[in-house]
Amino acid sequence: MNLLAELRARRALCIVRAPRIPDPVGLTATLVEAGLPIIEFALTTPDAAGLIEKASTVDGAILGAGTVLTLAQARDAVNAGARFLLTPGLRPRVAEQAARLGVPIMLGALTPTEVADAVDAGSVAVKVFPAARMGPGYLRDLHGPYPDVPLVASGGIHTGNAADYLDAGAIAVTAGSGVVPADLAAQARLGEIRRRAVEFADAVTRQ
Repeated sequence: MNLLAELRARRALCIVRAPRIPDPVGLTATLVEAGLPIIEFALTTPDAAGLIEKASTVDGAILGAGTVLTLAQARDAVNAGARFLLTPGLRPRVAEQAARLGVPIMLGALTPTEVADAVDAGSVAVKVFPAARMGPGYLRDLHGPYPDVPLVASGGIHTGNAADYLDAGAIAVTAGSGVVPADLAAQARLGEIRRRAVEFADAVTRQ
């Protein structure tokens, strides 16, 4: 699986983070059918590895694990079926573990120095977080010294502003609580999640 190519094609990555997800298979299928097949289960969600294992049975899903902070978390997530890893910030040792496990990793960064460090650590793309705190113009500024670094905008991205970050040069944006609110995931309200996911997918594919 070529994560970078998938991100360029789909232009979105959906982050799932909730205190409880009773129907990971149904949730994953809903997001895939709505046009958001690249899905990150955050490890702050209880039993995230178990959720990934169940969700990995869904055809068309490209599942990853997010908020990966330790080598053990990386190993457990990949063993459960995660095909890529994400971190909220720079985690060089986790990046080394990802390389050993044979999966791509996307490291989080904010400053120009952190972006360079993420690339040096082997990040296939750099997750700029929290992007909304800086605005779309910040991504455009980062591309001044780093024109060839693939950037993914994360944090505070929603249907109304996703296109702005893509216009600013992001190869993809993350869909978080605006698409999969924790309460809707916990209540398995898949119809409402599907509506939100379709709107977000439409917003990024119109670019």
